[in-house]
Amino acid sequence: MTPEINKALEVLQNGGLILYPTDTVWGIGCDATNEEAVKKVYRLKQREDSKALICLVANDAMLERHIENVPDLAFDIMDLATKPTTIIYDNPKGIAKNLIAEDNTLAIRVASDKFCQYLINKFKKPIVSTSANISGEPTPKSKNEISNVILKGVDYIVNLQPDQNFGSPSSIIKLSNDGQVKVIRE
Repeated sequence: MTPEINKALEVLQNGGLILYPTDTVWGIGCDATNEEAVKKVYRLKQREDSKALICLVANDAMLERHIENVPDLAFDIMDLATKPTTIIYDNPKGIAKNLIAEDNTLAIRVASDKFCQYLINKFKKPIVSTSANISGEPTPKSKNEISNVILKGVDYIVNLQPDQNFGSPSSIIKLSNDGQVKVIRE
């Protein structure tokens, strides 16, 4: 796994895009603090930049560095979740502006996948995680289902779990600082 982490790390540090297995689906990733890298993801997915993307962090400490105020309820939700769960938080900080939604929120998931955790820990910054498909097309369940446009549009394809079939994308919950909780995707 180390050679794959090192190659992916090099691409991320240079503002490039990686295609990598996450805890939910094959994802397109980049440095979540680099606006130019984020623009590349939107272009590749042919997606409007008003539609926010998800970020992955390695642990709770990294989450707290990039969200002004993480509600205590977020930790309870993460502890009790039976599948990977992305939470939309108010008031992100230290993130590329074009990743932040118009209502000043950001979707973040603490990665549970070992490769993602190691990569993000070594990178020391959040990375973007968005499904490896053109916007509006079905989410690929395996590497074999990823379109050539995506495969050719990234700078590096992580060579792990090529035959693994993934289940479904993460649950998404919006957790506002005023205490409101809203399930966006189960």
